[in-house]
Amino acid sequence: MASHALSDTRYEAKKADLTTYFDSTAAAQWEALTSDAPVGRIRATVRAGRDRMRALLLSLLPDELTGTSLLDAGCGTGALAIEAAQRGAAVTAIDVSPRLIEVAHDRALKAGVANRIEYLAGDMLDPELGEFTHAIFMDSLIHYERDDIVAALARLAPRIERSILFTIAPRTRLLAAMHAAGQLFPRGNRSPALSPIAPDRLAQAIARTPQLGDWRQGHCERVASGFYASQMQELVRR
Repeated sequence: MASHALSDTRYEAKKADLTTYFDSTAAAQWEALTSDAPVGRIRATVRAGRDRMRALLLSLLPDELTGTSLLDAGCGTGALAIEAAQRGAAVTAIDVSPRLIEVAHDRALKAGVANRIEYLAGDMLDPELGEFTHAIFMDSLIHYERDDIVAALARLAPRIERSILFTIAPRTRLLAAMHAAGQLFPRGNRSPALSPIAPDRLAQAIARTPQLGDWRQGHCERVASGFYASQMQELVRR
């Protein structure tokens, strides 16, 4: 059986890149993208895809979440956390970007659910965050290599009671071509590189990981919308 160790050097380097990107380079663009503000054609496809993915992830949780706790790992501007809180969950929403956390908190105040969400800027894998009923990584692992994704899941799994939902950038010809051409965002706003992953190989790696032996792989579904392509995977505790 295989054992995966998360490289602290790689992880910290990637986290630093993402913090710089979301906090400095693209905070305003992501605030607009995740709102109802007018956007261009390319960003409109990304917005639509993210909306569909968020709805899919939330559909895999119970309709009634009162009495449960949720870790929104890489919460961005907070739409998923708000919807989960509206369904009764106590949410911990964390992101590497303090700027996006500010936006998320403001939106939760407007939605009337800020009292049900704890917003934090920091490391989504920090064990000090505590234990949760469910955890969701929506597009927050897509910049990491396969082994680092597996290691991140293994690190988090002991603190999750029921399910972990996460997304990857699926390895497809279209996605590879778009990123090779650098067309996902204009040059000045381009995010750190995604790491396209073969879903079947990821599933095999998860199955071989001793720390994830108490988990079974559940629902798997891809969302594709123009320039957005993401695949979700559900892990359920046995």
